[in-house]
Amino acid sequence: MSETVKRADVGVGAPLGQVPGKGPWTDLTRLGRTFAQQREATVFVVAVLLVIYFGFISSRSSIFFTQADFVNITQIMAPIAIIACGEVLLLICGEIDLSPGFVFLFAPFLLHYVVDFYGVPAVPALLIVLLFGLVVGALNGFFTVTVGVPSFITTFATAFILYGLTLYTSHAEPSVPPANTHGWIESWFGQLAWSELIMTVIIVAIVHVLLTRTRWGLHTIATGGNQLGASEAGVNVARIKYGNFMITSLLGAVTGLMVAFQLNTIDPSAGGFQAMFYAVTAAVIGGTAMLGGSGTILGAFLGSIVLALLLDGFNLNGISANIINLIFGAAVLLAMVVNVQLARVRAAGRA
Repeated sequence: MSETVKRADVGVGAPLGQVPGKGPWTDLTRLGRTFAQQREATVFVVAVLLVIYFGFISSRSSIFFTQADFVNITQIMAPIAIIACGEVLLLICGEIDLSPGFVFLFAPFLLHYVVDFYGVPAVPALLIVLLFGLVVGALNGFFTVTVGVPSFITTFATAFILYGLTLYTSHAEPSVPPANTHGWIESWFGQLAWSELIMTVIIVAIVHVLLTRTRWGLHTIATGGNQLGASEAGVNVARIKYGNFMITSLLGAVTGLMVAFQLNTIDPSAGGFQAMFYAVTAAVIGGTAMLGGSGTILGAFLGSIVLALLLDGFNLNGISANIINLIFGAAVLLAMVVNVQLARVRAAGRA
C-alpha cells in the first residue's frame, strides 16, 4: 500500500528523480511565456530580426558589421530615444508634445547668441539654454493645463513660434557652436564616438527609474489611467502634467545641443517635426498607449533602435530616397500590428 502511494506521489510513468511538470522543456516554456508577457518583447524581437536581416541577408553586410556603422546607428538612435523619453511620460498622462523638435532646433542657436553676442561664459550659457527648455515646457503646461487648450493645439502653436523665431533670428543661415565650448563640453555632448550613446543610456536609465520606482511615475500612470480618480485620490494632476511638459522640452534642448556638437554645425533645418514624429513612433512601437495610462521607457529605447536600424539599413543598401518613406511607414505599421497582437496574447494570459 505504501509503495502505491509513493508511486502516486511521483506520478505514474515519470522518469526516476523527475517531478511531473518540471524539466528543461517546461522551464523553457515558462521562460518563453514570461518573455512574451513583457511589453518590450515585440520590439526587441523586431530589432533582433532587423540586425539579422541587414547583417546577413543584405549584400552590404560587410559594411553593416563595422564599428563605424555601429557608431552611426547610435548617432541616429540617440536623438530619437532622448526625446521619446519625454514623450512617453506625456503620452502616459494623456498628453502629447509636438514642439520638442523645435526646442531641439532653437537651443543651439540660443547658445550661439548668448555666448558670441553677449559674452556669457560657456557653462552659464549651457544652463541658460537648459532653463529655456524648462520655460517652454512650463508655457506648454500653462496653456494646456491652466487655460485648457488641448495639448495638440498648444504644442503645435509652440512649434511654429519656435520655428519662426529660429528662422528670423538666424536669417535661416547655419552657424557653428561657440569657440569657448570646445573641449570637454563639446566632447561629452557629441564629439566623442560613443558620447551620444553614453548620454542616451544615462538619460534612459534616469527616466526609467523616475517612471517605475518613484511616486512621480506612479502619479503619472494614475493620471493617464483615470484623471478624475487620481485627482480624488490626492494626486496633483496639474503638477504632474506641468512637470512632464517641462521634462520633455528640457530633453529637446539637450538633444539639440548634442546634435550640434556632434556635427559641429548649427543647422536651421535640423530637428523639427521629423524628430518629434520619430520619437512618438519609437514610444508607440515600444508599447506606450496613445490614450494614456501605460508605457515603458525601455520599450521606447528599443523602438528608437528599430528606427535607427531601418534608416541605417536602407541607406547602406542604397534604397532610393523616393521610396524610403513608403518602406519606413510599412515597416512601422507591421511592427505595430505585431505589437497589438502580442498585447492581446498578454491580456489573454492574464485573464
